[in-house]
Amino acid sequence: MAVACFNPMLSPLIPAPPSGRGRAAFLRVRAAFLAPLACGAVVGRGRWRLAAAADPQAVQEQPARTEVSGETGAAGASEASSKLVLVVGGTGGVGQLVVASLLSRKIKSRLLLRDPEKAESLFGKQDESVLRVYKGDTRNPNDLDPQMFEGVTHVICCTGTTAFPSKRWDGDNTPERVDWDGIRNLVSALPRTIKRLVFVSSIGVTKYNEIPWSIMNLFGVLKYKKMAEDFVRNSGIPFTIIRPGRLTDGPYTSYDLNTLLKATAGERRAVVIGKGDKLVGEVSRLVVAEACIQALDIESTEGQIYEINSVKGEGPGTDPEKWKELFSSVQST
Repeated sequence: MAVACFNPMLSPLIPAPPSGRGRAAFLRVRAAFLAPLACGAVVGRGRWRLAAAADPQAVQEQPARTEVSGETGAAGASEASSKLVLVVGGTGGVGQLVVASLLSRKIKSRLLLRDPEKAESLFGKQDESVLRVYKGDTRNPNDLDPQMFEGVTHVICCTGTTAFPSKRWDGDNTPERVDWDGIRNLVSALPRTIKRLVFVSSIGVTKYNEIPWSIMNLFGVLKYKKMAEDFVRNSGIPFTIIRPGRLTDGPYTSYDLNTLLKATAGERRAVVIGKGDKLVGEVSRLVVAEACIQALDIESTEGQIYEINSVKGEGPGTDPEKWKELFSSVQST
Protein backbone atom coordinates (compact mmCIF):
# COMPACT_ATOMS: atom_id res chain seq x y z
CA MET A 1 0.00 0.00 0.00
CA ALA A 2 1.40 3.38 -0.99
CA VAL A 3 2.09 5.99 1.68
CA ALA A 4 1.56 9.67 0.96
CA CYS A 5 2.30 12.91 2.75
CA PHE A 6 -0.85 14.77 3.80
CA ASN A 7 -0.48 18.41 4.74
CA PRO A 8 -3.92 20.01 5.04
CA MET A 9 -2.42 23.33 6.11
CA LEU A 10 -1.49 23.93 2.48
CA SER A 11 -5.10 23.36 1.46
CA PRO A 12 -7.11 26.28 0.08
CA LEU A 13 -9.57 25.57 2.88
CA ILE A 14 -7.03 27.05 5.29
CA PRO A 15 -5.85 30.64 4.83
CA ALA A 16 -2.50 32.18 5.57
CA PRO A 17 -1.93 33.20 9.21
CA PRO A 18 -3.71 36.47 10.03
CA SER A 19 -1.88 39.48 11.35
CA GLY A 20 -2.57 41.15 14.66
CA ARG A 21 -4.10 39.68 17.79
CA GLY A 22 -5.42 36.51 16.18
CA ARG A 23 -2.08 35.40 14.74
CA ALA A 24 -0.71 33.59 17.80
CA ALA A 25 -3.90 31.60 18.35
CA PHE A 26 -4.06 30.66 14.67
CA LEU A 27 -0.46 29.41 14.69
CA ARG A 28 -1.14 27.27 17.77
CA VAL A 29 -4.12 25.66 16.05
CA ARG A 30 -2.13 25.11 12.88
CA ALA A 31 0.74 23.50 14.76
CA ALA A 32 -1.62 21.20 16.65
CA PHE A 33 -3.32 20.09 13.44
CA LEU A 34 -0.17 19.68 11.40
CA ALA A 35 1.90 17.74 13.93
CA PRO A 36 0.22 14.34 13.53
CA LEU A 37 0.03 14.75 9.77
CA ALA A 38 3.68 15.48 9.11
CA CYS A 39 5.34 13.88 6.10
CA GLY A 40 7.08 10.65 6.91
CA ALA A 41 4.99 9.92 9.99
CA VAL A 42 5.59 6.40 11.27
CA VAL A 43 3.74 3.86 13.32
CA GLY A 44 4.32 4.34 17.02
CA ARG A 45 3.19 6.08 20.16
CA GLY A 46 1.76 9.49 19.38
CA ARG A 47 2.39 9.20 15.65
CA TRP A 48 0.17 8.69 12.61
CA ARG A 49 0.79 6.41 9.68
CA LEU A 50 -1.18 7.69 6.72
CA ALA A 51 -1.96 5.44 3.78
CA ALA A 52 -2.51 7.00 0.38
CA ALA A 53 -5.49 4.73 -0.13
CA ALA A 54 -7.49 2.15 1.77
CA ASP A 55 -9.20 -1.01 0.56
CA PRO A 56 -11.07 -0.97 -1.67
CA GLN A 57 -8.89 1.28 -3.81
CA ALA A 58 -7.85 1.77 -7.37
CA VAL A 59 -4.88 3.43 -9.01
CA GLN A 60 -5.24 4.13 -12.73
CA GLU A 61 -2.48 5.31 -15.00
CA GLN A 62 -3.12 7.71 -17.84
CA PRO A 63 -1.60 9.27 -20.93
CA ALA A 64 0.64 12.23 -20.45
CA ARG A 65 -2.13 14.86 -20.11
CA THR A 66 -4.72 14.85 -17.33
CA GLU A 67 -5.22 18.42 -18.06
CA VAL A 68 -7.99 20.49 -19.48
CA SER A 69 -7.98 19.09 -22.99
CA GLY A 70 -10.17 19.28 -26.05
CA GLU A 71 -9.42 15.64 -26.87
CA THR A 72 -12.40 13.58 -25.77
CA GLY A 73 -13.60 10.11 -26.61
CA ALA A 74 -16.32 9.35 -29.12
CA ALA A 75 -18.85 8.90 -26.35
CA GLY A 76 -18.12 12.37 -25.03
CA ALA A 77 -18.46 13.92 -28.46
CA SER A 78 -21.82 12.26 -29.11
CA GLU A 79 -23.17 13.46 -25.77
CA ALA A 80 -21.98 17.06 -26.11
CA SER A 81 -24.90 18.29 -28.19
CA SER A 82 -27.54 16.85 -25.86
CA LYS A 83 -26.15 18.14 -22.55
CA LEU A 84 -26.66 21.50 -20.91
CA VAL A 85 -24.47 21.70 -17.81
CA LEU A 86 -24.96 24.23 -15.03
CA VAL A 87 -21.73 24.92 -13.13
CA VAL A 88 -22.05 26.49 -9.68
CA GLY A 89 -18.81 27.93 -8.33
CA GLY A 90 -17.41 28.22 -11.84
CA THR A 91 -14.74 30.82 -11.08
CA GLY A 92 -13.19 28.95 -8.15
CA GLY A 93 -10.08 26.78 -8.25
CA VAL A 94 -11.83 23.63 -9.50
CA GLY A 95 -14.84 25.30 -11.13
CA GLN A 96 -12.86 27.37 -13.60
CA LEU A 97 -11.14 24.21 -14.85
CA VAL A 98 -14.51 22.48 -15.19
CA VAL A 99 -15.85 25.36 -17.28
CA ALA A 100 -12.74 25.57 -19.48
CA SER A 101 -12.93 21.83 -20.14
CA LEU A 102 -16.64 21.98 -20.99
CA LEU A 103 -15.94 24.80 -23.44
CA SER A 104 -13.11 22.83 -25.05
CA ARG A 105 -15.49 19.89 -25.47
CA LYS A 106 -18.14 22.20 -26.99
CA ILE A 107 -20.63 21.26 -24.28
CA LYS A 108 -23.27 23.92 -23.73
CA SER A 109 -22.97 25.39 -20.25
CA ARG A 110 -24.47 27.85 -17.82
CA LEU A 111 -22.78 29.57 -14.91
CA LEU A 112 -24.34 30.78 -11.69
CA LEU A 113 -22.07 33.49 -10.30
CA ARG A 114 -22.23 36.28 -7.75
CA ASP A 115 -20.05 38.40 -10.05
CA PRO A 116 -20.76 37.64 -13.75
CA GLU A 117 -17.93 39.93 -14.86
CA LYS A 118 -15.44 37.34 -13.62
CA ALA A 119 -16.68 34.93 -16.28
CA GLU A 120 -15.63 37.16 -19.18
CA SER A 121 -12.23 37.88 -17.62
CA LEU A 122 -11.56 34.13 -17.26
CA PHE A 123 -13.29 32.59 -20.26
CA GLY A 124 -13.47 35.49 -22.72
CA LYS A 125 -16.60 36.65 -24.48
CA GLN A 126 -18.62 33.56 -25.37
CA ASP A 127 -21.73 33.22 -27.47
CA GLU A 128 -24.74 32.75 -25.21
CA SER A 129 -25.66 29.59 -27.10
CA VAL A 130 -22.41 28.10 -25.75
CA LEU A 131 -22.06 29.74 -22.34
CA ARG A 132 -24.72 31.77 -20.56
CA VAL A 133 -24.00 33.46 -17.25
CA TYR A 134 -26.62 34.14 -14.59
CA LYS A 135 -26.08 36.40 -11.62
CA GLY A 136 -27.08 34.80 -8.36
CA ASP A 137 -25.97 33.79 -4.88
CA THR A 138 -26.86 30.34 -3.58
CA ARG A 139 -26.98 31.75 -0.05
CA ASN A 140 -30.06 33.72 -1.07
CA PRO A 141 -32.89 31.44 -2.26
CA ASN A 142 -34.63 34.40 -3.93
CA ASP A 143 -31.69 34.63 -6.36
CA LEU A 144 -32.37 31.17 -7.75
CA ASP A 145 -34.75 32.10 -10.55
CA PRO A 146 -36.32 28.97 -12.12
CA GLN A 147 -35.48 30.42 -15.55
CA MET A 148 -31.78 29.69 -15.05
CA PHE A 149 -32.56 25.98 -14.72
CA GLU A 150 -34.72 25.67 -17.86
CA GLY A 151 -33.29 23.00 -20.13
CA VAL A 152 -30.44 22.13 -17.75
CA THR A 153 -29.67 18.40 -17.85
CA HIS A 154 -26.65 18.17 -15.52
CA VAL A 155 -25.19 20.18 -12.64
CA ILE A 156 -21.66 20.39 -11.26
CA CYS A 157 -21.40 22.20 -7.91
CA CYS A 158 -17.94 23.09 -6.61
CA THR A 159 -18.57 26.01 -4.26
CA GLY A 160 -16.61 26.45 -1.04
CA THR A 161 -14.78 28.74 1.33
CA THR A 162 -11.91 28.51 3.82
CA ALA A 163 -12.08 26.35 6.94
CA PHE A 164 -10.70 29.08 9.21
CA PRO A 165 -11.62 32.79 9.33
CA SER A 166 -10.03 34.67 6.45
CA LYS A 167 -10.69 37.54 4.08
CA ARG A 168 -12.82 35.14 2.04
CA TRP A 169 -15.30 35.14 4.90
CA ASP A 170 -16.09 38.81 4.25
CA GLY A 171 -19.73 39.33 3.40
CA ASP A 172 -20.99 36.34 5.39
CA ASN A 173 -19.04 33.86 3.26
CA THR A 174 -18.66 31.34 6.10
CA PRO A 175 -18.77 27.53 5.87
CA GLU A 176 -22.29 27.46 7.31
CA ARG A 177 -23.59 29.94 4.75
CA VAL A 178 -21.70 28.56 1.73
CA ASP A 179 -21.42 24.83 2.40
CA TRP A 180 -24.77 24.31 4.11
CA ASP A 181 -27.25 27.13 3.38
CA GLY A 182 -26.00 27.55 -0.18
CA ILE A 183 -26.14 23.87 -1.08
CA ARG A 184 -29.52 23.37 0.57
CA ASN A 185 -30.96 26.34 -1.34
CA LEU A 186 -29.48 25.20 -4.65
CA VAL A 187 -30.62 21.58 -4.40
CA SER A 188 -34.10 22.66 -3.29
CA ALA A 189 -34.39 24.88 -6.38
CA LEU A 190 -33.18 22.33 -8.93
CA PRO A 191 -35.83 20.73 -11.14
CA ARG A 192 -36.28 17.00 -10.54
CA THR A 193 -35.63 16.39 -14.22
CA ILE A 194 -31.87 16.81 -13.65
CA LYS A 195 -30.06 13.71 -14.92
CA ARG A 196 -27.07 14.08 -12.60
CA LEU A 197 -25.81 16.40 -9.88
CA VAL A 198 -22.07 16.14 -9.23
CA PHE A 199 -21.21 17.67 -5.88
CA VAL A 200 -17.61 18.38 -4.79
CA SER A 201 -17.20 17.86 -1.03
CA SER A 202 -14.06 16.90 0.94
CA ILE A 203 -12.31 13.95 2.52
CA GLY A 204 -12.73 13.72 6.30
CA VAL A 205 -16.38 14.76 6.41
CA THR A 206 -17.47 11.61 8.24
CA LYS A 207 -14.73 12.02 10.87
CA TYR A 208 -15.09 15.66 11.87
CA ASN A 209 -15.33 14.73 15.57
CA GLU A 210 -12.05 12.78 15.45
CA ILE A 211 -8.49 14.10 15.79
CA PRO A 212 -6.99 15.54 13.60
CA TRP A 213 -10.11 16.29 11.56
CA SER A 214 -11.81 17.97 14.53
CA ILE A 215 -9.17 20.70 14.37
CA MET A 216 -9.91 21.32 10.71
CA ASN A 217 -13.57 21.42 11.74
CA LEU A 218 -13.20 24.05 14.49
CA PHE A 219 -15.48 26.39 12.54
CA GLY A 220 -17.68 23.63 11.14
CA VAL A 221 -16.47 23.26 7.55
CA LEU A 222 -16.46 19.45 7.53
CA LYS A 223 -19.70 19.21 9.50
CA TYR A 224 -21.51 21.52 7.08
CA LYS A 225 -20.12 19.70 4.04
CA LYS A 226 -21.39 16.41 5.48
CA MET A 227 -24.81 17.98 6.12
CA ALA A 228 -24.82 19.14 2.50
CA GLU A 229 -23.87 15.65 1.30
CA ASP A 230 -26.79 14.17 3.24
CA PHE A 231 -29.17 16.75 1.78
CA VAL A 232 -28.00 15.90 -1.74
CA ARG A 233 -28.37 12.16 -1.07
CA ASN A 234 -31.93 12.59 0.21
CA SER A 235 -33.04 15.03 -2.51
CA GLY A 236 -34.25 12.45 -5.00
CA ILE A 237 -31.93 13.91 -7.67
CA PRO A 238 -29.46 11.44 -9.23
CA PHE A 239 -26.10 12.38 -7.72
CA THR A 240 -22.40 11.67 -7.55
CA ILE A 241 -20.30 13.05 -4.69
CA ILE A 242 -16.57 13.64 -5.17
CA ARG A 243 -14.42 14.05 -2.04
CA PRO A 244 -11.00 15.44 -3.00
CA GLY A 245 -7.90 15.31 -0.86
CA ARG A 246 -5.69 18.37 -0.40
CA LEU A 247 -5.97 20.38 -3.60
CA THR A 248 -2.86 21.13 -5.68
CA ASP A 249 -2.23 22.86 -9.04
CA GLY A 250 -3.74 26.33 -9.19
CA PRO A 251 -5.99 28.00 -8.55
CA TYR A 252 -5.55 29.77 -11.87
CA THR A 253 -7.94 32.60 -11.12
CA SER A 254 -5.65 35.30 -12.51
CA TYR A 255 -5.34 33.69 -15.93
CA ASP A 256 -7.44 33.47 -19.08
CA LEU A 257 -9.08 30.60 -20.95
CA ASN A 258 -6.02 29.87 -23.09
CA THR A 259 -3.90 29.46 -19.96
CA LEU A 260 -6.49 27.17 -18.39
CA LEU A 261 -6.59 24.99 -21.50
CA LYS A 262 -2.81 24.56 -21.38
CA ALA A 263 -2.70 23.74 -17.67
CA THR A 264 -1.19 20.40 -16.75
CA ALA A 265 -1.11 18.25 -13.64
CA GLY A 266 2.67 17.91 -13.84
CA GLU A 267 3.84 14.48 -12.72
CA ARG A 268 0.77 13.78 -10.57
CA ARG A 269 -1.51 12.27 -13.20
CA ALA A 270 -2.16 8.81 -11.77
CA VAL A 271 -5.57 8.76 -10.10
CA VAL A 272 -6.33 7.04 -6.80
CA ILE A 273 -9.99 6.37 -6.00
CA GLY A 274 -11.31 5.22 -2.63
CA LYS A 275 -14.58 4.79 -0.76
CA GLY A 276 -15.63 4.90 2.88
CA ASP A 277 -13.71 8.13 3.71
CA LYS A 278 -10.48 6.23 4.30
CA LEU A 279 -8.38 7.98 1.68
CA VAL A 280 -5.89 10.69 2.63
CA GLY A 281 -3.43 12.59 0.48
CA GLU A 282 -3.58 15.26 -2.19
CA VAL A 283 -5.06 15.69 -5.63
CA SER A 284 -4.62 17.99 -8.60
CA ARG A 285 -7.52 20.34 -9.21
CA LEU A 286 -7.26 19.29 -12.85
CA VAL A 287 -7.94 15.68 -11.90
CA VAL A 288 -10.93 16.69 -9.75
CA ALA A 289 -12.39 18.75 -12.61
CA GLU A 290 -11.99 15.85 -15.03
CA ALA A 291 -13.56 13.41 -12.56
CA CYS A 292 -16.60 15.69 -12.26
CA ILE A 293 -17.09 15.86 -16.02
CA GLN A 294 -16.58 12.14 -16.53
CA ALA A 295 -19.03 11.27 -13.73
CA LEU A 296 -21.83 13.08 -15.57
CA ASP A 297 -22.19 10.26 -18.10
CA ILE A 298 -20.91 7.14 -16.34
CA GLU A 299 -24.01 5.29 -15.21
CA SER A 300 -22.24 3.33 -12.47
CA THR A 301 -21.32 6.54 -10.61
CA GLU A 302 -24.95 7.41 -9.89
CA GLY A 303 -25.70 7.41 -6.17
CA GLN A 304 -22.02 6.91 -5.30
CA ILE A 305 -19.49 8.78 -3.15
CA TYR A 306 -15.81 8.67 -4.07
CA GLU A 307 -12.64 9.98 -2.48
CA ILE A 308 -10.00 10.99 -5.01
CA ASN A 309 -6.25 11.64 -4.94
CA SER A 310 -3.56 11.90 -7.59
CA VAL A 311 0.00 10.61 -7.41
CA LYS A 312 3.06 10.52 -9.65
CA GLY A 313 2.52 8.54 -12.81
CA GLU A 314 0.19 8.33 -15.75
CA GLY A 315 -3.59 7.96 -15.58
CA PRO A 316 -6.94 8.01 -17.44
CA GLY A 317 -6.62 11.46 -19.01
CA THR A 318 -9.90 12.29 -20.76
CA ASP A 319 -10.60 8.71 -21.85
CA PRO A 320 -14.17 7.88 -20.73
CA GLU A 321 -13.55 4.11 -20.86
CA LYS A 322 -10.59 4.37 -18.51
CA TRP A 323 -12.58 6.53 -16.11
CA LYS A 324 -15.46 4.05 -16.25
CA GLU A 325 -13.06 1.24 -15.34
CA LEU A 326 -11.55 3.32 -12.56
CA PHE A 327 -14.87 4.22 -10.95
CA SER A 328 -16.22 0.68 -11.36
CA SER A 329 -13.17 -0.85 -9.65
CA VAL A 330 -14.28 0.57 -6.27
CA GLN A 331 -18.01 0.23 -6.76
CA SER A 332 -20.17 -0.73 -3.81
CA THR A 333 -21.78 -4.13 -4.04
